[in-house]
Amino acid sequence: DVFEQPQHVGHKKIEFHITTDIPAVLQINSEKEEKNGKRVYLYATTEEINNTGFGRIFPAPSSNDKMETEEADDEIPSEFISRRDLEKNRLSREEMEKFSVFKNYEPGDPNCRIYVKNLAKQVQEKDLKFIFGRYVDFQSEVERNMFDIRVMKEGRMKGQAFIGLPNEKAAAKALKEANGYVLFEKPMVVQFARSARPKQDANEGKRKK
Repeated sequence: DVFEQPQHVGHKKIEFHITTDIPAVLQINSEKEEKNGKRVYLYATTEEINNTGFGRIFPAPSSNDKMETEEADDEIPSEFISRRDLEKNRLSREEMEKFSVFKNYEPGDPNCRIYVKNLAKQVQEKDLKFIFGRYVDFQSEVERNMFDIRVMKEGRMKGQAFIGLPNEKAAAKALKEANGYVLFEKPMVVQFARSARPKQDANEGKRKK
């Protein structure tokens, strides 16, 4: 009698109450134990749930892609040529040696003005602005005013141009990246303009003596 009483206390009823409160959990556990095929199905549902969760995170990598494109373009506005396009259409040193225009090439003394020759007939100011405008900060009034393009289209100066840039650093970068760039099927020859600092050149000659 003593052993039968605790059996009727209702422990089993409490267990049944728990099963009614959480039926889904017990069913899932039973299905996992019964058949392996159902295990795969259950995992698939959890993966689908996880995939939906990852889908919510998709906007984050898309913003990273935008950052990569901006860094690739060096934060240059789209109205100017990108560095990639410059490199693609620029001749290598070996290719430059094949052109007579690059024989005895010398960049000249660094200054803020650039001299460009071997330009095609159809080259206009907008074409050179598209290339050399990337070295100018147009948000600055000073740099905008210093940026100047003069394309020579008459007489012996045909196919040549002079470009004024904000400073020597910008001009040196432009010379390095744009020299040998093929514009309208003709490679540009980019040098520092000689007439930019005539007085200093004369003084340097005196010092050497």
